[in-house]
Parts: sequence; structure tokens; C-alpha cells
Amino acid sequence: MPSMTSSQRLDRDRQAAPQVFERLREMIVSLVLPPGETLSRTKLAKEFGLSSTPIRDALMRLNEEDLVDVFPQHATVVSKIDVEAAQQAHFLRQSLELEIVRTLALAHDPALIDELNRTIALQQHFAGLGDFAAFMASDNDFHWQLYAAAAKRELWNLVRSRSGHIDRLRRLHLPTPGKAQDIVLHHQMIVQAIETKQPEEAQQSLRKHLSGTLGYLAEIRASYPAYLRD
Repeated sequence: MPSMTSSQRLDRDRQAAPQVFERLREMIVSLVLPPGETLSRTKLAKEFGLSSTPIRDALMRLNEEDLVDVFPQHATVVSKIDVEAAQQAHFLRQSLELEIVRTLALAHDPALIDELNRTIALQQHFAGLGDFAAFMASDNDFHWQLYAAAAKRELWNLVRSRSGHIDRLRRLHLPTPGKAQDIVLHHQMIVQAIETKQPEEAQQSLRKHLSGTLGYLAEIRASYPAYLRD
């Protein structure tokens, strides 16, 4: 097989950068790469089979989301969880989703109800397996479906780019006994309120759902002091 030209390698690296970003972001949010972990560009380039350029570009994007701290000529380190940033992301998400579930409850789309219920069934499956990474992915799918149904996909992208810290807090809290089941129950309550055209009930259930993790902040900090910023 002929070797790639420099132009072909450049194109491949350019196309690979977003994939590297998504993979590293997933690993950070799921705590596979925990706060304080040092990231070596050379090692990452070898693992991904790429040049240093897409690795650098991916790390720059992660830095923009405050998920890594870049120390020039020294190291790139997975950032500690910023509680204030998590609280602001929670405020943004709650403000948007309160209006979204209200809109959806007034619209009442049976196809959406079916779609949401299928996602909840997947969550129940992953909860039973104790697969928290897959559970969180399906949790994000549930909320993305709400934004998509309300024609607010760009706002979901905004929320996601601000949610790295709150998502990591949720990941730390998720293994708590009964937490996954509570999330499933809250999702069921939201869907039921949307299905029965009760916008105020949908908002009340959503508010309860999103407030869960921050209400246990002291316990999370006590259990994982090295993961949170002072």
C-alpha cells in the first residue's frame, strides 16, 4: 500500500481533531481521566495514531471548556471541578429547560413521548447493569431529545459546552445508592406531565430533577476533596 502524502496526512489530521476532542471530553466527564491527571501530547498522539496537531487542537478546545489546564512548555492537566462553574451551568440549563418542557407539554407530540420512553427504558437497563457511563450517555440523550423536539438544538450545544463541571459532579454522585433510580423516576414524571399536557407539573418535576446533585455538594466534596477546586 502506498504511503500517504503530506496533504493526505494533513486532511486526515484535520478530520480527526473533532473525534479526538469528543473522545477525550468523554473520558474526562466520565472520570476515566480524573481531575489532576497529566496529559502527554506525545503519548496521546501515539495512542490515537496521529500527529501532534489534532491532539493540540483537541486540547485547546478542552481548555476553552475549562476541562484542562494548559501550562505552556510544561504540562496539560485535567482541571479540577469548579463548583461555581457547575452552579452557573445548572442555572443556565434549568432556565432553558423549564421553558422547553412547558412548550412541549402545551404542544403534546405522541411521537416524542414514545421516543422519550424508549430512552428511559434504556436508562433502566443500564442502571440495572451498573453501567454508569452508558447511563449518563442515555441521560444526555433524554435531554437532547427535549431540546430537539423544541427546535432548540443550538441551545443544547451551548449548554453542553458549559456543562463539563456539573456533569463531573453528577458522575461522582451517580453511584450513590438509589440515585440512578431517582433520575429515571424524575424522567418518567417529566414525560407523564408532558403527555398529559400539564406544563406546571412538568416544570416542577424538572426543577426537582436538576437540583439533585448540587444538594449533595458537601457530601461529594467530603468524599472527593482532591477533585474539587478550593
